[in-house]
Amino acid sequence: MSRGLDTARRLLAASRRAVAFTGAGVSTASGIPDFRSPGGVWTRHAPVMYADFLASEEARRRYWRARREMYADFRGARPNAAHRALAELEARGRLQGVVTQNIDGLHQEAGSTRVIELHGTNRRVACVACGRDHDVAAVYDSDDEAPCCGCGGPLKAATISFGQALDPDVLEAAFALARSADLLIVAGSSLVVQPAAALPVAAAAAGADVVIVNRDATPDPGKHGSARGAAEDAS
Repeated sequence: MSRGLDTARRLLAASRRAVAFTGAGVSTASGIPDFRSPGGVWTRHAPVMYADFLASEEARRRYWRARREMYADFRGARPNAAHRALAELEARGRLQGVVTQNIDGLHQEAGSTRVIELHGTNRRVACVACGRDHDVAAVYDSDDEAPCCGCGGPLKAATISFGQALDPDVLEAAFALARSADLLIVAGSSLVVQPAAALPVAAAAAGADVVIVNRDATPDPGKHGSARGAAEDAS
């Protein structure tokens, strides 16, 4: 462990174009659980596929029951030392930006200004039909199990759902930032969800050093398919 940290410090000290790529593990210290882990939301609620959300009022009810349970954790969360450290590195000109799989907005709250949110944000609720934004707290505190907009369209958190493709412009921006790095710091990501898991591979192929800080062993990137596949997110 000590040698690994020493190597990471040396690489960071030598880098001029570092980029961070973060996952759920970065936010657990802020009180936001890893929803995929045993006991997490997705072990108690069957994920609602995006197509089902659009087609079925009952699916939308199930979606909002799970979202409201999750929101209780998001509501009181504050940035932790990891978020603040990355914001400080950016402020000192040492970090070009953050690409994150997280939907909690804690990087921005900590002071990071260039954040690419691959899976969207839980801090917005919008109408799927007309795109109008709605007050987040009002929607989550409502008793309406399947809230709808004035236009009649269903409301949805501005996150990527299961079976919903990532925004191609956001994805391209993330890969462009990763390829521009001379050092990619991966923190708290299992690196099993595609296409996000291909970011370290793309950065390394472009010549960057890659430092991975995670609780579990890193899987073989060759076993998880194409970097451009459709997304299946835990948000």
